[in-house]
Amino acid sequence: MEDVMNRVSSLSCFQGKPLFPLGVKLPPYFDRPHFQTAAAILNKHKRILGYAASVNTIGNALAVDFHAEMPSIRAKGGFAGLSGPAIKYTALANVRQMRELLDEDIDVVGAGGIRSGRDAFEMILCGATAVQVGTCHWTEGPGCFDRICDELRAIMETKGYRSPDDFRGKLKEWSKEGAAKSREARTAERKKKAGESGGGAVVAAKEGGDAARPSWVVAVLLAIIAILLADKFQVVCGVSDGDRGQSFVDEAFASSNGYQ
Repeated sequence: MEDVMNRVSSLSCFQGKPLFPLGVKLPPYFDRPHFQTAAAILNKHKRILGYAASVNTIGNALAVDFHAEMPSIRAKGGFAGLSGPAIKYTALANVRQMRELLDEDIDVVGAGGIRSGRDAFEMILCGATAVQVGTCHWTEGPGCFDRICDELRAIMETKGYRSPDDFRGKLKEWSKEGAAKSREARTAERKKKAGESGGGAVVAAKEGGDAARPSWVVAVLLAIIAILLADKFQVVCGVSDGDRGQSFVDEAFASSNGYQ
């Protein structure tokens, strides 16, 4: 990276006042020393560097087509860069650490797994000046941009933020109080979703009343009642011309099922 940046900075268009801001897209880093080394190189060239986009795809991923029993894509034997939701948490970590290490004159653009206003909010919270949407645009089309922006506005309104600057880079330290607040919020969300999805079934059951109960349940209950009554009043005892108690039970079962 250092050799590339040195050569680029020596170009005539970057001598004196740069003709345009330069941007670089960084690979995903996984160890703190790698973040520190990359940031140190970029900070040396902050005069010409306007932003660093983080992250690019994670290399050498392989998706298998279960039905055809082959790689899902043709090129390079199926090996390709991993993008989308699968790399979101790696992207958040990279944005967070690069924002901490880069000079404040260098903006950080968050990229990787952004498909909702909530994803964009989390990227900005970790320090991103802007976000990049790639995979979602590929699968959903250009309409995703307005949808993500609308969702982000709704989140900001709910949380009381008037501008992204109000929360940009202001990720809080973990705390017990914060964890408790999060659990409470998630529980409320689950209850709300359960109420929305289960409300129709509850109303239908109430409206159905006794008619909603299976007929065989009614028949069994009547049979049990018949046996208890027969035993109490000794309907079966001393009967020699057939089991009248059993007949009583059979009649009760037939009546519950609409037979005469």
